[in-house]
Amino acid sequence: MGKKLLKNTEWIILIVSVILTIIGLIALFSATQSTEYEEFQKQVKWILIAIPFFVLASLIDYNVIVRFSTLAYIIIIALLIGVLFMEPISGARSWYKIGEKTAFQPSELGKIVTILFLAFIINKAQLKGRREINKIWKLAIVMFFAIIPVFLIIKEPDYGTALAYITAIVFMIFTSGISKKYIIATFLIIAVALPVVYVKLPPHALERINSFLNQETDLRGANYNLNQSKLAIGAGEIFGMGLFKGNQTQLGFLHPKTTDFIFSVIGEEMGFVATGTITILYIILVTKSIYVAKTAKDNIGSYIAIGIAGIFFFHMVENIGMTMGLLPITGVPLPFVSYGGSSMVTNFICIGLLLNISSRRQKAILVE
Repeated sequence: MGKKLLKNTEWIILIVSVILTIIGLIALFSATQSTEYEEFQKQVKWILIAIPFFVLASLIDYNVIVRFSTLAYIIIIALLIGVLFMEPISGARSWYKIGEKTAFQPSELGKIVTILFLAFIINKAQLKGRREINKIWKLAIVMFFAIIPVFLIIKEPDYGTALAYITAIVFMIFTSGISKKYIIATFLIIAVALPVVYVKLPPHALERINSFLNQETDLRGANYNLNQSKLAIGAGEIFGMGLFKGNQTQLGFLHPKTTDFIFSVIGEEMGFVATGTITILYIILVTKSIYVAKTAKDNIGSYIAIGIAGIFFFHMVENIGMTMGLLPITGVPLPFVSYGGSSMVTNFICIGLLLNISSRRQKAILVE
């Protein structure tokens, strides 16, 4: 049995995540020399903390883990409500402060908890058949529990993380076999609601969208960070300016360089070769996650894997896109590469679950 589990496991997923983590550590080492490598050292500690969570997520049968998803979901919702009463950090109430220099972001861990719980209730809704999800009351129950954490995260406000949840939810609902009529109706509702939502957005969100639409204006104000990011990536050319030698990175023009704009740091100091490699690695990670979803032995495994694929897909597209001015800036980190403890732990739990699901397949073949 043990050999079978090892044989079916998609080890390329782990290899890709480790390579991305190493690239991130190299970039952080260079970007934090002015602060005596404080965030680099913290990132190493968070990786060590993440390892036991990764091991547990990869070894304990995911069907056993899912049994505790209801309790985990209740706890996460309580934490997401509680964090709204915390002191804001960088304009958002997203973190619980632990001591003077450490903070915990429940919305990060909430991603995987929400995916596990939705996989559980979607599967419950389909006990009498896959088409059962199209019963309006069953779909309404699923969407109700899906929307609660999204609503609470929007209240923080953290629109980037909320969009990551929405992407995962869309991936899972689409995979569940939802009727085309619901998909068409959703697109129509979004098309009608967009203008209304745009008008109701708070000032800082409107400013980001307007800045994105007018990138050549206010280069010393609203578009300053984006302009510095594009300068950094462009200056790196093919092979980069070299570690510790990036002008925007080392002279403090790029901010925040260890989280939102770590891709820009890599582009400036390591060049297109590194950024291109990173992009390819993420494409492999997402496609392999989808493959795991398609070859999972049961629906629960499939829903978990596709939800994780949705999270990685959104973070890859949004972070890389925003650093180059292709998408609005939302403060979304780059998985395994950006600095962030809560994010690192969550990402490795996701990798552990993907290995877990792939190892328990009957055969490592593509399901038609």
